[in-house]
Amino acid sequence: MDGVLRIIDANLNRLREGLRVIEDTIRFINDDRESTLVLKDARHTLENLVNELPGGYMALLKSRDSAGDVGAGLNTDSEMTRRTHGEILTANFKRAQEAARVLEEYGKIFSVEQAVEIKKIRFLLYGLEKELIPAHDNNTSSQ
Repeated sequence: MDGVLRIIDANLNRLREGLRVIEDTIRFINDDRESTLVLKDARHTLENLVNELPGGYMALLKSRDSAGDVGAGLNTDSEMTRRTHGEILTANFKRAQEAARVLEEYGKIFSVEQAVEIKKIRFLLYGLEKELIPAHDNNTSSQ
C-alpha cells in the first residue's frame, strides 16, 4: 500500500502546486477575482479530501520517499523554458489535469466519492483552461 500512497502523495503535491501557479497567475496578472476564488475553492476541496484518506496527511507523509524517488531529478528541456505567462499557465493546467486523473484512478481504491470529487476538479480545470489561456499562447502545451 505504500506504493499507492506514494502515488497519491506525489500527485496531490503536483495538483496543489499546479493549482497554486494557475491561481497566482490569474490573480496577479489577470486580476480575475472570480476565477481566483474558483481555484482557491478547488484547492480547499482537495485538502478536505486528503483529511478523509485513511491516516490522512500523516499516512501520506510517512509514505513519502523523496530521496529515493527515481524520477525526482528527471527534467525535459521544455520544463526549464517558459517565455510567457500563457506558457506557464498551459504547462500548469496540463500538470494539474494529469495529476487529477491519476488521483481519480487511485482514489477509487479508497473512495469512489473522493474519485468523483477529483474528477470534478479535473473537468473544472479543462473549462478554466479553455477560458483563461490567451489565444496567442494556446499552441504551447509543453511541460
